[in-house]
Amino acid sequence: MSQKLRILLVEDEDHLLDAIKLNLELEGYKVHAVKDGKTALKIFKEERFNLIILDVMLPEMDGFQVCETIRLENAEVPIMFLTAKNTSEDRVLGLKKGADDYLVKPFNLEELILRVGILVKRSLKSDDLKELNSYKIGDKTIYFNSFELKHDDGTITPLTKKETMLLKLLIERKNDAVSREQILETVWNYDVYPSTRTIDNFILTFRKYFEPDQKNPVYFHSIRGVGYKFTDIH
Repeated sequence: MSQKLRILLVEDEDHLLDAIKLNLELEGYKVHAVKDGKTALKIFKEERFNLIILDVMLPEMDGFQVCETIRLENAEVPIMFLTAKNTSEDRVLGLKKGADDYLVKPFNLEELILRVGILVKRSLKSDDLKELNSYKIGDKTIYFNSFELKHDDGTITPLTKKETMLLKLLIERKNDAVSREQILETVWNYDVYPSTRTIDNFILTFRKYFEPDQKNPVYFHSIRGVGYKFTDIH
């Protein structure tokens, strides 16, 4: 790793805290480990992290509250829950609070390391995209700040805020499948629950904008049972 990628680890069980910290450090990460939610929030405000790993059952302030508080200030940093709470209701709650991943204890350390790698990669893509005000797909350019799509002949198609947010999310995660849950959390913020058909209609609109052949898309793909994917073919 050319740079030390930083992880905030919040876990109140000493043996688990030490084991996870050691294994992440062996992978080359710089790990700041704390045991309670209030300390985690203090450290988060003082330093920058590429990933936050949160236990749910924490003293004083639980992981869900910590996640929710972080999301009020930062919508970008990836958050992973580590928890013994394994019901579907707990998973949904975790996603609603803004988590990107949810790993149930006991877990396989190798799986944890793999998931950490995926989330950290996302954080780096997100950082890269923040530097861009525009993104080119084929002969068309998206301007994120002005909600516009500029064609090669100079004409401009206005984009809605939701279209721009979904395009940005898919481009951030280019070549990776993005789940419907992640789209809900990022684009709709769970204030409205669009049907699958609603999100499909956005993808169909993007195909009209960008695909040379809408029936054989090369950029915007629906992944059955998972979500959607943007592929940059250049």
